[in-house]
Amino acid sequence: MKKVKITVLKTTLDKELAKEYGAEGLTECPMMLKGQTFFADYAKPEGFCDEAWKAIYQYVFALAHGAGNDVFYYGDWIRKPGVAICSCNDGLRPVIFKLEATDEQSKIDYNPVR
Repeated sequence: MKKVKITVLKTTLDKELAKEYGAEGLTECPMMLKGQTFFADYAKPEGFCDEAWKAIYQYVFALAHGAGNDVFYYGDWIRKPGVAICSCNDGLRPVIFKLEATDEQSKIDYNPVR
């Protein structure tokens, strides 16, 4: 299993939807910042948003285990192998992430129960 680099590409706010449905004073995501990077494999990185992790973890897990364009891209999504562009599922202020497979070997930091 390899590490996957997660980069925050963009934080957004859909002003039209926020005006109609959002709480007063809603802003772009206060947890994630453009340019932040994290490394992950099977577990959520320290300081990473729980909800965003739920939205992207299956892609992280697949990339960590060597998935390429033939596994979940169907040849019509991302042109660069080993990369996925994903977002959290906040409909008013989604955060956009770039996931990149790396060559860095992952280390399990717990003792598996058998």
